[in-house]
Amino acid sequence: MPDNKSNNSLPNFKFDLENAPGGWNGPGGTAKQHTIDNFPVAQSIAAVSMRLEPGALRELHWHSIAAEWAYVISGHCRITVYSPDGQCEISDLGPGDIWYFPRGHAHSIQGLQPDVCHFLLVFDNGHFSEFGTSSITDWITQIPANILTQDLGANAQKIKDKAKGEAYIVTGPAPPKIVVPLNPKIQTSQLLHTYRLGAAPFIKFDSGTEQLASSKEFPISTTLTGVILRLQPGALREMHWHPNADEWQYYISGQSEVGIFASNGRTRTDQFAPGQVAFVNQGFGHYIKQMGDEETVILIVLNSGVYEEISLSGWIASNPEQLLATNFGVDESTIQSLPKAARFIAASKK
Repeated sequence: MPDNKSNNSLPNFKFDLENAPGGWNGPGGTAKQHTIDNFPVAQSIAAVSMRLEPGALRELHWHSIAAEWAYVISGHCRITVYSPDGQCEISDLGPGDIWYFPRGHAHSIQGLQPDVCHFLLVFDNGHFSEFGTSSITDWITQIPANILTQDLGANAQKIKDKAKGEAYIVTGPAPPKIVVPLNPKIQTSQLLHTYRLGAAPFIKFDSGTEQLASSKEFPISTTLTGVILRLQPGALREMHWHPNADEWQYYISGQSEVGIFASNGRTRTDQFAPGQVAFVNQGFGHYIKQMGDEETVILIVLNSGVYEEISLSGWIASNPEQLLATNFGVDESTIQSLPKAARFIAASKK
């Protein structure tokens, strides 16, 4: 079955994030991204695939136009975050863990031993660029020396002399297991920025599972919802749409076919493998059909903290038999064979 099947002018909704051109590559790590510049359909979401060596630090920075949601694929890292209420959080995360930094919250990310940490960053604004963030070294480099020393003290000049513009990712020794802030009396965050999505309860269906972190489960994540979807061989994530959100998919393992429907006969279908991204606009009908013999694992992020969906099977089951028979032009016995409720994931019919 060929890729990029289309019977209309729907835009491309596939992006190979791990093979994106450009990005950042240095001794401490790498970063690949998509924005509206290289993935125009994703107007509401930008994303970065980042890797940090143990000890490497994605320096202190903040994002002025987007919140940051992240998922750890492999390895371990430590996040620090400082919020406008003067509280801080320092947390160590591993595979399956997520974090959420509201727009403007100051933070950093550091790789921990023993392995490279690979994580995905998802931002709730497609115009956002990872390489346009506000970094602490960039600011210190630009600020007049007299202002800096009046603000931070005489030794701040040594920091300014060392800084040569934005550091972005810096290398350093692996951090100790136990750390305290420079101000040990600072209050720790009452509203956690982290959540163990990989340890969340499994919602089980025929031939697949879902783990969910909306603002209900993860209260600070008000603009983004995260899902881990697992599809067994041949399974179908049934036809559905999201009334309130766009859907971003990253393929962690396995393969699938995704088909989208956008009214007036407009459809498009493509196939996805590990490292690739799919983007489905709000309200577009779509399905995910698992392909191959290996389980498919997909990270899904929706740009709303409230999770909503309407499934085709559940919608049909809510209507009277006679009405459905009239709509489809078939007899009622045909209608009676249809599912009586939404199935979410349907098993393969062998």
